[in-house]
Amino acid sequence: MGHSLRAAALLAFLVLSVLVSLLITSLQQFGSGSSRFSNATVEKELGALRRALDLQLRERRKEILPLLLPNDDDDDDEKDGVLKEVQPSPELDQNSVLDSSLWNEVTLGSGKAHRDHMGCESLMDVRGAEVLGSGYTKVVVKANLVGGEPVALKLVNEQGVDMSKCVEDFKDPRGCRELVSYKLRKEMLLLQRLRHPNVIKLMGHCSGVVGGGGREGGRVAVILEQGTPLQMIQLLQTPWEDRFRVCLDLVRLLHFLSWSPLGPVGLLDFQPRQFVTVSGQLKLTDLDDVSAEDAACWADADCTLQFPHRNFTLPCSPRGVCEGLNEKRNIYNAYRFFFTYLLPHQAPPGLTHLVDQIMNSTGELKADINQTLEAFEHILLLYKSGLHLDKLHPSILRDYTVMQDMSTSGNVEYRCWPSYSQQGCVLSVHSAREAAYICNSHPQCNSFTLTGQKTWSGRLLASFRSSFGHLVPSGASELYVKNPKVPQPPPPS
Repeated sequence: MGHSLRAAALLAFLVLSVLVSLLITSLQQFGSGSSRFSNATVEKELGALRRALDLQLRERRKEILPLLLPNDDDDDDEKDGVLKEVQPSPELDQNSVLDSSLWNEVTLGSGKAHRDHMGCESLMDVRGAEVLGSGYTKVVVKANLVGGEPVALKLVNEQGVDMSKCVEDFKDPRGCRELVSYKLRKEMLLLQRLRHPNVIKLMGHCSGVVGGGGREGGRVAVILEQGTPLQMIQLLQTPWEDRFRVCLDLVRLLHFLSWSPLGPVGLLDFQPRQFVTVSGQLKLTDLDDVSAEDAACWADADCTLQFPHRNFTLPCSPRGVCEGLNEKRNIYNAYRFFFTYLLPHQAPPGLTHLVDQIMNSTGELKADINQTLEAFEHILLLYKSGLHLDKLHPSILRDYTVMQDMSTSGNVEYRCWPSYSQQGCVLSVHSAREAAYICNSHPQCNSFTLTGQKTWSGRLLASFRSSFGHLVPSGASELYVKNPKVPQPPPPS
């Protein structure tokens, strides 16, 4: 009990700290109404409101029950734990045992949700808390745990629209905190079931104690790995290779979602703000609004995807389902929010025809996610292997003198765009042959150096310069200096 109370007090302090940092005004106080109603009338109305709130809570419990059921991929020890006891039942509303088991699952962290390695004890000495954003339901906080490990914390926004509306309707702040927190609990379980390299990692959670007394019951904090919010304007200024990586990661994610353990998952709120990058890798960080099943239908007209400038109608299957609706929605949103801006611009000449094919197939929904992923992986293979450079003849290096284990000092840099360095011209290349081709295309280029540094795809980083002062030993570098052109004598008159 002592640990539970400490956890509850910790969550209360953390939430209050966040609210103070946001400088959000307090909720308006509700009038007691004692001048108009007798105590009996007030108690009767409050009882009716509580019953209505309890009904809402039961509906939320039923909504997340499927997320607690084991699937074929679960470990044997998970099947032998609490999850094995929670099975769907037509008597769910009347079965208090199942409700209690479900409540313990999402509140106390038993079973699958408890297998993440961080709990309330990890939050005992949170430092450097900084609010990253807030919405109707949640506050997201960047913080450092003991030892300096950076994390992101998701908490209920107790001054948000959802909480304010609930308190206005039901006059029960504690019960409303439980109700609103179900969105966080559902997201926590979705993150647990949808584990993938391109989904933000769930590192743990901390829950307050329900029924433990006081006003802290139902508090919850979800602990996630910390990422960098995706900034499209900055991304547009990066090299094509990095922009391609973001699109490739997105397609790999969508392929996983189409075949997820929960069924075909559709991202209903598909926006760049729902993603972050962790060490350059794209990750979905917000699972608030997802659909884990395709819509039912009676006719093809029921299977219409509507977008601001395009509509698509899919066939209604014989079994009355809009098969592929979630997948197609995801693909087109990837096209209009990501591919359109990131893929075509400055694509390598040897790959532009393949990029154009992807743009056409996704923009017109002519390809499914399997075909789309195959097309992206094919481009990656060509790009990493240098097969798209087959027109570059090896003789291009004859114009250069190579010096092994040498670098330069006193460099005269020039800038190119896009470059991995803002102070000079640093580009990724497959080989010295491609670097020589680039240097020949830059009038000011006199030499380039390969240091052995590589990008995420395994390509080399090459530094280009217009001149240098001195040669210096460098164990892992190759210096290529353009041979001076010998002046040709004038033709005889």
